Amino acid sequence: MRCPFCRHDDTQVVDSRVSEDGAAIRRRRRCPACDKRFTTYERVELALPAVVKKDGSRTEFDRRKIVASMQLALRKRPVAADAVDAAASRIEYQLLGSGEREVRSERLGELVMNELRALDTIAYVRFASVYRRFEDVSEFEDVIEEFRRTNANAAPAKPSRKR
Repeated sequence: MRCPFCRHDDTQVVDSRVSEDGAAIRRRRRCPACDKRFTTYERVELALPAVVKKDGSRTEFDRRKIVASMQLALRKRPVAADAVDAAASRIEYQLLGSGEREVRSERLGELVMNELRALDTIAYVRFASVYRRFEDVSEFEDVIEEFRRTNANAAPAKPSRKR
């Protein structure tokens, strides 16, 4: 590897370690020409699929957009930032695992909804209302009823709050 200080073509690896998350290798290098040291990181380069929007245009997958949309739905909800980050990672892994070169924005929205459904019911309904463009209260009721049906056997119901 070329030295960033003197541009010498051959540097020596002094130390190599796996990063804390296991996703990269950290290498300490030394240049024999100028004797300076520097750090490099080696990571796997994964190609996420392009996102095909409703109008047919294509754009690069942007994890920040996924996280931002989830954070908006989760605003003022008791969900940790780490949980949102983990959900975004699961979405990325699903996309990488599919092997597809493109993903429709509708599919991406469904993946986000599924993650929000597991994180927080209110956030799930909020996101669904925007994503599916609800126009009246009955559409909220339909989503809530669907949620209740699919979760009837999954977990015991919480007692309702009386006002």
